[in-house]
Amino acid sequence: MERFLRVHKISLLLGFIAALFYASFAYELVRTDFAKLISLYSALFFLSWKLIQLEQKNFWFLAGVALLLRLVFFGAIPNLSQDFYRFIWDGRMLLSGWNPYLYLPESLVAEANIPISQGNLLYEGMGELSAGNYTNYPPLNQLIFAFAGLLAGKSILGSVIIMRIVIIVADLGVLYFGKKLLEKFDLPGHRIFWYILNPLVIIELTGNLHFDGVMAFFLVWSLYLLYSRKWILSALAFAASVLLKLVPLLFLPLLLRYFIENKNDHEKLGLSKLIGYYFIVGILVVIGFIPFISPEFISSFSASLGLWFQKFEFNASIYYLVRWTGFQVKGYNIIETAGKVLPLVTVLVLAGLAFFRKNNSVQQLISTMLLGITAYLFLSTTVHPWYLIIPLLLSVFTRFRYMLVWSFLIVLSYYAYSNPEFNENIWLIAFEYILVFGLFGYELLNFRKEKVLLTGNYSEE
Repeated sequence: MERFLRVHKISLLLGFIAALFYASFAYELVRTDFAKLISLYSALFFLSWKLIQLEQKNFWFLAGVALLLRLVFFGAIPNLSQDFYRFIWDGRMLLSGWNPYLYLPESLVAEANIPISQGNLLYEGMGELSAGNYTNYPPLNQLIFAFAGLLAGKSILGSVIIMRIVIIVADLGVLYFGKKLLEKFDLPGHRIFWYILNPLVIIELTGNLHFDGVMAFFLVWSLYLLYSRKWILSALAFAASVLLKLVPLLFLPLLLRYFIENKNDHEKLGLSKLIGYYFIVGILVVIGFIPFISPEFISSFSASLGLWFQKFEFNASIYYLVRWTGFQVKGYNIIETAGKVLPLVTVLVLAGLAFFRKNNSVQQLISTMLLGITAYLFLSTTVHPWYLIIPLLLSVFTRFRYMLVWSFLIVLSYYAYSNPEFNENIWLIAFEYILVFGLFGYELLNFRKEKVLLTGNYSEE
């Protein structure tokens, strides 16, 4: 507490200014005002960096600032994303006894068969893209949506506040377990604020109500438990992460060599425990889906997932180069073909990392996870800003810094919302990815030269 009181006056001023900027972001910003958006975002990035630099030894002050900046958004309706309307829709559908996976909002509206209150308002708010597709949010996410609807009743703002509280609590969990894991690795605890005070995290999670932060909490908790050799509890937390969003499934193959060859942390866990880990995760995920499973569910849910690879495109990198090549050769958009091939390339990359990269410690495992999900994002047809939440968190435990840069540059993708035609600026996207690929390549080659990737020696210089 004494350290909390011994705060630089400049730090108090910076925290106050940051709160004002976040208030402007939350209550005044219009998504189409790209100039104001990028100006506020850039200023907040600088303020966060400066606060961490000045108060890196004052954990409780930074933690207090992080909480305060989130509370600024408390009564705000998300202004950069419409997804929360679908969250509320799904939650109310579940509370009404309807399976949210089986019905298209646009069909129910067209048939005048809306079983929930304020259905037309929610339908208009979520937009045509969401209304015209089946929901793809896993069961634990759906339970949170329903929980918000149960407590908030017919209040849209009330549902927003309940979901926001859940996300803030999850962020505090990331702060707690992230710091403990950093200390286990003999790394400075203040590094966790590279995530907790990152404007991308505050805006996209607390502000825009994306539940990647809750997924991140269960994932970092799982990794901490794995380090502590509590592999059964780790599997339980990992399963919860998957039941929030399916992305952590990418990491399951990467556990192979850690379980079989791990020697740095303690004795080897062994193949039998790896199989047990997979079984626990698999059975819990299946149990989570059982209340919703039907032939129609399998069809609708798989169709919804397939759309993200074969229909949607936003802020992509390698895929846009492939698309351009397709136009030159075929004369049309080859997304359906590319959307099938690129995931296979991702699987091959993950298989290579699983079988050929050493994962003798949890720290090396985290580095491998970071490389794996980076490959996934580089090969994706759609990369929304909140997709960077998991790799950003993982990077905190490694020597890689390209995710910090990317978490700043990703805001350029919001240019697409600044025009009625929703047209992306290919030059801004090119600028984003040239810098990200350049820094990633530099760090990869430099660390390999130092044998960091093989030895796991991530200690500070």
